Amino acid sequence: MGPARWLALGSILAVGALLEGRLVGQEDAGFGECDQFFYAETPPAGLAAEGHVKICQRSEGTERFATLYSTRDHIPVYSAFRAPRLAPGGAEERWLVEPQIDDPTSNLEEVINEADAITSVNNLGSKQALNADYLDSGYQRGQLYPFSLSNDFHTATFTLTNAAPMTPSFQERWYMNLNSLMDRALTPQCGGGDDLYILTGAVPSEHKVKDKVTIPKFVWLAACCAIPGGGWAMGFVKHTRDGDVIEDVMVKDLEKLLPLNPQLFQNNCGETEQDTEKMKKILEMVNQVQDEERMVHSKESSRPLPSTESKKSALLPPEASEERSSFFGKLMGFIASPFIKLFQLICYLVVGILKSTVYFLWCVTKQVINGVESCLYRLGSATISYFLAIGEELASIPWKVLKVIMKIIRAILRILCCLLKAVCRILGIPVRVLVDVATFPVYTVGAIPIVCKDIAVGLGGMVSLLFDTAFGTVGGLFRVVFSVCKQIGYRVTFDNTGEL
Repeated sequence: MGPARWLALGSILAVGALLEGRLVGQEDAGFGECDQFFYAETPPAGLAAEGHVKICQRSEGTERFATLYSTRDHIPVYSAFRAPRLAPGGAEERWLVEPQIDDPTSNLEEVINEADAITSVNNLGSKQALNADYLDSGYQRGQLYPFSLSNDFHTATFTLTNAAPMTPSFQERWYMNLNSLMDRALTPQCGGGDDLYILTGAVPSEHKVKDKVTIPKFVWLAACCAIPGGGWAMGFVKHTRDGDVIEDVMVKDLEKLLPLNPQLFQNNCGETEQDTEKMKKILEMVNQVQDEERMVHSKESSRPLPSTESKKSALLPPEASEERSSFFGKLMGFIASPFIKLFQLICYLVVGILKSTVYFLWCVTKQVINGVESCLYRLGSATISYFLAIGEELASIPWKVLKVIMKIIRAILRILCCLLKAVCRILGIPVRVLVDVATFPVYTVGAIPIVCKDIAVGLGGMVSLLFDTAFGTVGGLFRVVFSVCKQIGYRVTFDNTGEL
């Protein structure tokens, strides 16, 4: 069995709130992957109530059907499935429980046997029915979605969340009605059933089995065929007290019979496009099924009184059966009751001791396994960390060696630079003196032509000055003499003008 995933009414993740029985206001939360079992992938509207749990029933990793389960009445409100086909064979009845309904903290993700859940699920049976609730009660675990209609060999339908208390005779007729309706009326008029959506539910009564599991007042079936242009919708009701035959009703009338007046199919299963001819054919086959059931009932009624009383008693709840029992039976029951109670008490004590012992051993074993697992985990973590640290160090050795070599080379270069600077500073002064001495002759020899040139220029200038002075002086004298002579000659010429 794969995990039977259950979802809260208001939110898929509101597990704690759901299991505490609080009403979640968001009614439109779906069934997750199990929405495929509803017409238009929309669950019925209006059936939400306090303590209802949505379960996506899975088997071998595949979704099989959906169930809305009442943790208050301990019976399903309805189960939804589609495309029912007769199973090829029977299956072993291994009734299973859902651990997470009673224990939200349970780490068990799959439905398990009740015997296995005793030691691993806290508060087992507080919010769901158990096998012990049906033991010696006169009722059997009647499936709303019978195994005979499933198309696989798995035991997904054998979950106590899919079962409600039914008397043996009622259970037999209910299964017979479902098989007949599916095989002869509903599936043939819906293209083989590929587009057929089925809801089967139970309405709780005021009576309970062992003051825990509510006995259904009646069970019902609603079918919706979603073939475009040729669909239809039908409803059926079967009461559990009087053993009447199954009744056919319109879906709207069925909704009025159910609590809270819900809407089972969105848009009433395409009411405007329904095929009335197919519905007539379905009703004809339903009449045949009803006639067959009446014949079976009449044959049972015609049997001898003890058998008849037994059948009638089987159709009634245990309270009515006890009222019809004889005085002798009541007296024997009164006498045997203390011994039965004592035997039950002893059985409960033995079972309780065994449960406590098994639980103690399981806890010890769990603690030992957890301790060993923790030690192994820590040892493995330490070993891995140690090898990782060693690997990191080994990987960093070449880089560190390279860094050291580079630092050594840089230090040597710095030392050489310091030595060169010191040598240069020591040799700095003598070198300058030697350079000046070595360059003195060069500068001296290079200056001789320039000095000689300057001397020659000076001498030439002095000679030129002397010549200029001499010639200037002589010129000046000649000018003076000339001027004197000129003056003297003018006067002689003027004095002799009269004589001429």
